[in-house]
Amino acid sequence: TLVAASASTLNQWWERSTDARMHRTADRPLPAGRLGIAETLILGLMVLVVGLVYLGLKCGMTTTIWAGVTWLLYVTIYTPLKSRTWLNTAVGAIPGALPVVIGWSGVGASLDMRTVWLFLLVFFWQFPHFMAIAWLYRRQYAAAKLQMLTVVDASGHRAGLQAVIGAAAVVLVSLMAVYQASPTSWYLLAGTAVLALGQWVCAFRFFTERDDRSARRLLRASLVYLPLQLALITLLNLSLS
Repeated sequence: TLVAASASTLNQWWERSTDARMHRTADRPLPAGRLGIAETLILGLMVLVVGLVYLGLKCGMTTTIWAGVTWLLYVTIYTPLKSRTWLNTAVGAIPGALPVVIGWSGVGASLDMRTVWLFLLVFFWQFPHFMAIAWLYRRQYAAAKLQMLTVVDASGHRAGLQAVIGAAAVVLVSLMAVYQASPTSWYLLAGTAVLALGQWVCAFRFFTERDDRSARRLLRASLVYLPLQLALITLLNLSLS
């Protein structure tokens, strides 16, 4: 939590000028003037140090390294890329999915294919989720000169295609994650398939329609999908234990 809070703080510190140009972020503490630039930077770095030290003492060096790598990717690579290339979303999906690895190593488990499937699940899930957001706020992103895919391609075709491909990958990865853990848990496999295919259908409709209504539908579907899918995986692991 502390390391993630630091990453969010430094992200907003870095993007304070672009945040001021978008209605959805203009009321954040820095552009709104409720916090100063120097104090925000100091706070973000202090929280990072405390978080990493805590992880080092409680969870060991491996977990601390994964948390540090996640922070570095998010703050120093993903954040500045947002104003330079539409590939920022693909890069940002890596630190977006690494908390799975942080948690996995934090409980002392060794990394295996289960970790890989969970990482890929969260990684690919971010594409339909963020393409929907990128479409809904495309005009604000353009005003802030952020190179989101919906700004680079105003038609939304490429964003819709990424959403469909990402959602399709989620279908395959989620089924593999459940199947590898328990090939005979057909009810969990069925639940996983229904959830993932439901999100894919919403992604496909966004790809074909490319309007605010389909984007909101996809955004809601993505917000419903992930916690329910992770709950199913948790239920599976509890049943196996």
